[in-house]
Amino acid sequence: MGTRERRERSDQIDGELITLFHGALTHVGIDPLEVSLAAVGGYGRGELSPGSDLDLLILHSGLGEEKLKEFVNAFLYPLWSTNRKVDYSLRTKNETLAAASDDIKVALGLLDIRPLAGNSEIAEDVGVAALELWRKDYKKNLPKLRSSMDERYERSGELAYLLEPDLKEARGGLRDINALRALAKLDVLDVALDRVAAAESILMNVRDALHESSGRDRDQLLFTEQDKVAAILHYADADVLMMDVAKSARAVDYTTARTWDRIERLSKRSLFRRSRPVGVAKGLVAFDGEIAIDEGYEIEKDPGLGLRAAAVAAQRGLHLTVDACVTMAEHLGEMVVPWPRQSREDLVTLIGAGEHMIETFEALDQEGLISRWIPEWEHVRFLPQRNVLHRHTVDRHMLETAFRAAALTRKVHRPDLLLVAALFHDIGKGFADKDHSEYGEELIAPLATRMGFPPEDVATLALMVKHHLLLSSVATRRDLDDPQTIAFVLSHISDANTLELLHALSIADGEATGKTAWSNWKAGLVADLVSRCLAAMQGIAPAPQLELTPEQVEMADSGELVVKISRREENFLIDIVSPDRTGLLSMVAAVLSISRLDVRSARTRTVGSSAVMTWLVALDAYAPEPTEENLHEMLSKAVDREIDLIKKIDERIANFRRYPGIPTPPPVVSAINDVATNATVIEVRMHDKPGVLFNVSRTISKFGVDIRAAIVATLGAEAFDTLYVTDLQGNALSEEKAKILANQVENYLLTL
Repeated sequence: MGTRERRERSDQIDGELITLFHGALTHVGIDPLEVSLAAVGGYGRGELSPGSDLDLLILHSGLGEEKLKEFVNAFLYPLWSTNRKVDYSLRTKNETLAAASDDIKVALGLLDIRPLAGNSEIAEDVGVAALELWRKDYKKNLPKLRSSMDERYERSGELAYLLEPDLKEARGGLRDINALRALAKLDVLDVALDRVAAAESILMNVRDALHESSGRDRDQLLFTEQDKVAAILHYADADVLMMDVAKSARAVDYTTARTWDRIERLSKRSLFRRSRPVGVAKGLVAFDGEIAIDEGYEIEKDPGLGLRAAAVAAQRGLHLTVDACVTMAEHLGEMVVPWPRQSREDLVTLIGAGEHMIETFEALDQEGLISRWIPEWEHVRFLPQRNVLHRHTVDRHMLETAFRAAALTRKVHRPDLLLVAALFHDIGKGFADKDHSEYGEELIAPLATRMGFPPEDVATLALMVKHHLLLSSVATRRDLDDPQTIAFVLSHISDANTLELLHALSIADGEATGKTAWSNWKAGLVADLVSRCLAAMQGIAPAPQLELTPEQVEMADSGELVVKISRREENFLIDIVSPDRTGLLSMVAAVLSISRLDVRSARTRTVGSSAVMTWLVALDAYAPEPTEENLHEMLSKAVDREIDLIKKIDERIANFRRYPGIPTPPPVVSAINDVATNATVIEVRMHDKPGVLFNVSRTISKFGVDIRAAIVATLGAEAFDTLYVTDLQGNALSEEKAKILANQVENYLLTL
């Protein structure tokens, strides 16, 4: 199987057709100068597979209808009598060009026209005119081509991830390669046909073998044919074959998507001026809907650039340029082990971007960056699942699970652990002699350790991967009214936080697998099981308040404003002690925000008449390093109302909205009373953005309550803020008042 065989097959058919064509002309008495026989489409390119149709175009100079009918019958009857499939058109030059103007399939077929017999000048003239028409009418043709491709994708799905794919029609298949050739012939943009050359060869060979093994012109590679095709092409087995198919389709799909992105940007530039690059993160700029590397940036000195670029692109809903991905693959240094906190957070931010994450992840994967950062990923790339419950390859299933998990981040206290577990829950698959859940536990522990997760988080991730099937299995196979059932689950999952995470992972995994594996009935059983288990536990305790050091207590007793800054890897640790006052938390949060310091975590606590705060912040792109003197001065001015904080925050939010990002789930705000601290705990879960903590604390302060302590965490792109509040007498709020406060904060956040 190969290009030579397809060419030889085409040449053989050429000879047969030429003989039949001239015999029919002689039989009917037609001058060969009045008629032309041409091949179009795949046959025009000389790419005949064993079961391919013969796409023929018979051109004439205006012969009568009866004579043409007699000629066609004389020419084609010998082919029909042998059951050979022929798709032919009989037209004049003008009729052909008119059809091309109306029908995108005709237009595409004519781009590959090849004269076979008769007056070749007629066919050549049609070819030249069809190409001119294709270029002239591109504004009309491109939407038609895009629409036809989308309709095809809707019917046939994605070749790379389907277990029984259509090699020709599915997304990433042979028709997409033909579309790329057509786009290249517009001669207005570079189409990376070299990136799909190897993929085309593989897909064509598989299609040829499928035709041979099935004895039909079938293009869908069914389970029943995969072993036969693998044997014909000398693959070790069907799994190796399907990995090659998936890899090829991914290359085609990636190139196709990037080409259409460029076309869309070019069309916009004809109406609008090219946008100026805007700095969006260290070393990165955004323009025309893409993220690129800032000119002159020293990539070699910044191993974290790749994950940062991916996180920004995915969260802002932008594309990574192909040049950026290629450049990073060539020049990025090795990641420091364990990863810096920011790189780990960037990975979580990428995973949590939902559907847009898949496109960004694929761009990195195409250049080999994912496997460089996460060597364990290489084994599951393109790995098929010969299981009727699954719709996708292993790697795509894990991406789909992460996509589903991103919609559940408001339902858990540790969204970062949920997202990482979702992405890697099946990392142990593909090893014939190992249980994938148990081996996944072995793989995720060192992987999470390299990423820089602390030991307790590594243990939680390992448990989640090992037991990601536990809840759904128990819920559907055991009696939920039997106390032993609950005891069995609790023997594996001992705390409510982990149970909460495992429940969300079960939902995401089930939804990603498909309706055959997950239904409302099954979801209800799992939810019932989780409720019964939670009832047997003590629940989830609020985040602990800040424990003060003797030095902090001494500074609090002084009653003065104190600012201390120290380095923590690529971040800054800022200790602030200040006389307490209403709205102090929102003031400090605002000052940090307008200083372009992004809060990663914080602990604050009121002690006597002072507030003690510890902030971990990251430096925003192109912002100057903070100094104790400057920050002290700004805080003093904020307290004395010499700075219009609201105006400054609004300006930063407006700048952020230039690239507002992807749709995210709405914020969730809850309130519970904590007996241990005699306070009401307000929990805020929402997508992180400039000014979040400022607006949350400001809204709470306006309610007429005191913020006694705050615990702030930014986990990837998610903000999880816990605030301990009391009434002015120092007591927890009534249940009704706490509920009103939570609703008020949530409603306000919905307007941001």
